[in-house]
Amino acid sequence: MFQPPLGLKGSSDRFQIDNRLQYQPAVYEFYTDTNDFTKDGYQHLYDAIQYIQSHGVHQIVIHHPMNYQGHHLDVVAPEKDYPQLYRFIETSTEQLIRLADELNVQVLVHGGYAGPEVQHMVDLYPSVTAARQAVYQRLDRFQKAGGNYIMFENSIAPVFAYGDPQQEKEILSHHYRLAFDTSHCFIKLHGRNKGLERSLHHLGPSVVHYHLVDSMGQTHDSLPLGRGKIDWTRVLPLLNPAATSIYEIALKDPHDCHEQLVSHHYLRNIYANLVKQDH
Repeated sequence: MFQPPLGLKGSSDRFQIDNRLQYQPAVYEFYTDTNDFTKDGYQHLYDAIQYIQSHGVHQIVIHHPMNYQGHHLDVVAPEKDYPQLYRFIETSTEQLIRLADELNVQVLVHGGYAGPEVQHMVDLYPSVTAARQAVYQRLDRFQKAGGNYIMFENSIAPVFAYGDPQQEKEILSHHYRLAFDTSHCFIKLHGRNKGLERSLHHLGPSVVHYHLVDSMGQTHDSLPLGRGKIDWTRVLPLLNPAATSIYEIALKDPHDCHEQLVSHHYLRNIYANLVKQDH
């Protein structure tokens, strides 16, 4: 069974890193933004990774930026309509793959986001199916370039979502290394635990990393575990034991990972109870 590691998330800011390191995490996931892709910002990120590695944390994930000049980094964005956004996604992904290769870390790229803008982007294609194929073609290129250093995370949007068995079958046919955000799938399924459990089981062998986060199942609320409607007692046994994970929880103070720690203690208690039942 999946034994929850302490996986924490933060930026390359030294104060945030030191706050997380005091708890001796097994996994650290970097939040990045466009500043990390300037010359100085890239060097700062590079140095921050080495700093964390020097403290014994070797399971590191670099999360692709979420925004660029007011746009979500949606890979579905057509080049002719969003040339600057398209180019930034290309160049930043190339930089992160190079960084991953040099420092032996992982890169996480979103297969999509959610909201009115992504719907507008999808509407630029003849159909949702055509938009999905454009996403797959782009992710195929990234996968070829990144190999075992790159993974793709599920969205709530229709172009790269978990929860529908047919779309999951399409995704699996591309042999991607998957990142599974529990709340995104739960929201996509409008709060249906049975659907989430089925999806976790179906995709489990291809999942290399989890974002463990609770939700009420309606909006992107990023709740601590136990504060939403996800049934973690049923979810935990369905997680791939070979995967890493972090708690991607909305923090009251970005310099204090308290809500992530609370979530870890909650899940460790569930794990302990399940182990007792097995005996």
